[in-house]
Amino acid sequence: MADYKDIKDRMNKTLAYFQEELDAIRVGRATPASLDRVFVDYYGTQTPITQVGTVSVPDPRTLLIQPWDASVLKEIEKAILKSELGINPQNDGKSIRLVFPPLTEERRKEHVKTVQKKTEDAKVGIRNVRRDAMEAFKKQKKDGLITEDDMKGIEKDIQKITDEMIAEAEKMSEKKQKEILEL
Repeated sequence: MADYKDIKDRMNKTLAYFQEELDAIRVGRATPASLDRVFVDYYGTQTPITQVGTVSVPDPRTLLIQPWDASVLKEIEKAILKSELGINPQNDGKSIRLVFPPLTEERRKEHVKTVQKKTEDAKVGIRNVRRDAMEAFKKQKKDGLITEDDMKGIEKDIQKITDEMIAEAEKMSEKKQKEILEL
């Protein structure tokens, strides 16, 4: 019978990417993950902030970045200003403090819409994996490698996997939307 491991792996990769996209959406709470997409020019190399210093969370709305090399403070500050965080860094000469303001109701609604769009994108990605798998099995059927009965069972199995993955994406989406709206 068919091996569905590759199909599940590809769908799980889609879900993992979706989770990264959700993690990047700022919800008014300070998390080091919000800096994952911010890179600093560190001696000519684009380096993640987490690799040039320590990022800590002293309180729920503040991130504290303490670089191991004080000469990189200005570069960290520039990188944060250029990023899409929308936060002004406070440089005290030894560290950089980022204070995350509470989200307005309008901004929350924008974030929810973004989550819904990314959810739909993840579902499309999962369905694309299903479509590719089905085409591969239909080719095998056409080549006489599998029977009509086998094909019906395979279609059912792949649809079941797809439904499970889409349900997981929706669960992740609902969790993120709840997180955005409850702050």
